[in-house]
Amino acid sequence: MEVLKYKVIKNKPQYKEYCRKLEELIFSNSKSKEIKEEIALLTLLIEKWDADHNTFNEMNPIELLQSLMKDHDMKAKDLVNLLDVSKGYVSDILNYKKGLSKDVIRKLSEKFKVSHEAFNRPYTLKVDDNYTPLKTRINKKRKPVNA
Repeated sequence: MEVLKYKVIKNKPQYKEYCRKLEELIFSNSKSKEIKEEIALLTLLIEKWDADHNTFNEMNPIELLQSLMKDHDMKAKDLVNLLDVSKGYVSDILNYKKGLSKDVIRKLSEKFKVSHEAFNRPYTLKVDDNYTPLKTRINKKRKPVNA
């Protein structure tokens, strides 16, 4: 009897190993039929684990991001490199001061192998009490026009 190369995921270490293997296969140069089938099988097993064990719908996108960062031992500086954005922008995202752009959502989805919808959901941003929109600040500085 042939031994199965992959089995149904039963624990977090196995899940992480399968994710690592999937990422390795995806970025390999080999695109043979066997590799494509292996990628499809690993994707199916990982998606099944995610559906059974993750509570993405209960988390807002930033909570999800923070949880995924923790699971992948990532720090904010790692997001700066991954997303190709400034440290300030990453800080603003993680502190609920700025929303996720389409490009950021795409990159996060690809990195963490989750659907775009997991990050593309509404959540509340923190508003600074001293913040005045730029348009208002500009209008206040304008001199009145004499007719």
